[in-house]
Amino acid sequence: MSTTTAMPALPDEEALLAAAAFERMAAGIQAAARCDPATVRLILTAFAAGGHVLLEDLPGMGKTTLARALAAVTGGKIGRVQCTPDLLPSDVTGVTIFNERSREFEFHPGPVFANVVIVDEVNRTSPKTQSALLEVMQEGQITVDGKAHPVPRPFLVVATQNPIDLEGTFPLPEAQLDRFLMRLSLGYPGEEAELSLLRGSTLTEPEDLAPVLIGEEMARLGAAAERVTVAESVNQYVLRLAQRTRRDPRLRAGVSLRGSIALCRTARIYALADGRGYVTPDDVKALARPVWAHRLVPLSGAAGSAETAELLDGVLAEVPVPAAQGNG
Repeated sequence: MSTTTAMPALPDEEALLAAAAFERMAAGIQAAARCDPATVRLILTAFAAGGHVLLEDLPGMGKTTLARALAAVTGGKIGRVQCTPDLLPSDVTGVTIFNERSREFEFHPGPVFANVVIVDEVNRTSPKTQSALLEVMQEGQITVDGKAHPVPRPFLVVATQNPIDLEGTFPLPEAQLDRFLMRLSLGYPGEEAELSLLRGSTLTEPEDLAPVLIGEEMARLGAAAERVTVAESVNQYVLRLAQRTRRDPRLRAGVSLRGSIALCRTARIYALADGRGYVTPDDVKALARPVWAHRLVPLSGAAGSAETAELLDGVLAEVPVPAAQGNG
């Protein structure tokens, strides 16, 4: 009979140190990009969880600046892909070229070989090029001429798309949407933040931000999150929510097993960012929209952000919330 050894619970002191690191990273990002602190916390959560983010917003909302700031505070390298209909997969992943001098083939890496990769207007490139992102997002490597090339760690793809201008676009299929841990929207800045900018207040250039954590330290945050406690009642809550989406007559497809696992994994990071060594039902409710809404497929067709978010809100309202049990 096999046995498993439970990991030791995360001490309060370690959780508070992790939360302080998240807070310093968030402060740096918000110095360069005036956006909602809750959204910044979600993006940092996705990064620490090893996931990818799809930003749906109008042009000029600061999506690229935010991604540059994220790379700066984590001491990472940034890559950028501007998607167009004629973009080739090799433009994203890289290509093997014959070197006349050495008489050997050499691999020239593409822009995905970075820690934070911005993929602008991902729905404006062909499905063939979109699929080139699939392996690197899922496997952390690309294969060229039969040889695997791992990308740097940590690794985050921040893909953007305009939810209004859909002419001449190639909507992402459900299988590729499922590769994104979260779908978020920055929205307009708060009234005070926008007024401050109108008065002439300047933002810090992302390149001027000092690194808060380097890659290895980000990896340690992920390891610490594995010791964050998830009570059985919270696991059961996630299961009931997922099952409710699968039975919803308005949905053609509910939350997958991958989606359920992603929510539980992300909730651990989210709790850690708050200085806690345990997950609460409120963590689950806060993450349900960004982690699950884009994975739902309504009967009407493609998963629109407004429609699926509204359906998910209804599910959250219907399923009873377990009593909070703290870290015990």
